[in-house]
Amino acid sequence: MNRGELVRRMVLNTMCDDYENIDQIVLPTVARDCAKLGIIVERPEIVSTVSRLLEDGLIKAYDLQAGDELDGMPSVDLIEFENTLRTYFYVTGEGLEYHRSDKTWWPFDDDDVPVPGWHLDEEPDAASQH
Repeated sequence: MNRGELVRRMVLNTMCDDYENIDQIVLPTVARDCAKLGIIVERPEIVSTVSRLLEDGLIKAYDLQAGDELDGMPSVDLIEFENTLRTYFYVTGEGLEYHRSDKTWWPFDDDDVPVPGWHLDEEPDAASQH
């Protein structure tokens, strides 16, 4: 598994049991879990990952204040704070199938400690590809 796939699965994992907001739940949860693995994840990577999951039909976007499903990726350029939370995401049936299709990717044991020997696949060095 490479970094992109790990972040993708972690982001999707946060949305499998409830509607989740990027700033309230997704970013803090994924950043915390990745930090345990020595990986730094920041908001732009999370937003990009959410956008791709939406494009792939694995999640849907919602404005929970209005009670509406949103068409496409909403603007999430501004951080939503506790009193301004509007934009939430939730897994689709297809996303849930994808999530359940492989349980081997989760890098933590039952005590929330990285599994011994877990590692990301080496990504090709950009310089060696020229």
